[in-house]
Amino acid sequence: MIENSSIANTLDALAARGRAAGPVRVAVADAAQEVVLATMRRAMEEGLAEPHLVGPREEIEPLVAAAGLRLDKACLHDSGADAEAARLAVRLVHEGKADVVMKGNLHTDVFMRVLLDAETGLRVPGRRVSHLFLLDVPGHDRLIGVTDAAINISPDLAAKAQICQNAVDAFHAIGVREPRVAVLSAVETVTPSIVSTLDAASLTLMARRGQITGARVDGPLGFDNAVSPKAAAEKGILSDVAGRADILLVPDLVSGNILAKALEYLGGARAAAVALGLAAPVILTSRADTEEARIASLALAALLRVPAARTPKAEELHRSLRAAPADEMECCPLLHPGDAK
Repeated sequence: MIENSSIANTLDALAARGRAAGPVRVAVADAAQEVVLATMRRAMEEGLAEPHLVGPREEIEPLVAAAGLRLDKACLHDSGADAEAARLAVRLVHEGKADVVMKGNLHTDVFMRVLLDAETGLRVPGRRVSHLFLLDVPGHDRLIGVTDAAINISPDLAAKAQICQNAVDAFHAIGVREPRVAVLSAVETVTPSIVSTLDAASLTLMARRGQITGARVDGPLGFDNAVSPKAAAEKGILSDVAGRADILLVPDLVSGNILAKALEYLGGARAAAVALGLAAPVILTSRADTEEARIASLALAALLRVPAARTPKAEELHRSLRAAPADEMECCPLLHPGDAK
């Protein structure tokens, strides 16, 4: 793997690595949206993707023509909209015809229900699904991961360990040999009345004992001393993570979502977004996301693709990461009990 000092520090550099990895076969669920097709045209021109467009043919074909996309008929997959399109996109992965699934013009909750279906979705037994924002922040010297800001609402300690491992594995895939994970809270000291500080201290110890692997984990840390060497020094924090974090593990979905969007909309950051812990990378962008954001997410997914034969089995996971007292249905804001069955 690439040493931390020589990794891609911007999404543009990451996209270059994605292109170098060769075109990724991407199944776009409900592809009848102009920005989706503009993204696919650019991705084809850059050698980043081989699109498979799924959805109502009568809606997609005029948009394909207008976008100037030249696709083989075998790359257009006729289906209904929304859930039916998502199911067909997932089926293309199961059939070995696609490497990645991308959300098109459908609601995230509909998309997630299909992905998490126990029988026909992309679930991997024993693995928790989580979300990763990869942010390119102006003036910062490295890409920053924020997790989980979109799927798990209030994860407990065991869930956070799995969310952390998912993000660490993703950073390995993009070339970061040993990512630094800052477990965030409001304060830097372990405070019994603030549960997130207790979780942070436990995650730090779990990493030192090999229950979370491939990363340096430290917490609790405030946002300021996680990303600013000056702030960490002024507070006298002795840590090999403080001030140099690659991944920010947030206490809950609300804080993570606010953090990621504040960096994007006030800090001018560009973001890539993927769902992790599934049998294939899933590009989970907003329907309002720009072409640039979609290209960045596609490049990230291209580097995360894993041959089906290498998909982790439940028995390969560390026992501490398999034991999750909080049922995943209680953590996902997009689902209700029974939705993923």
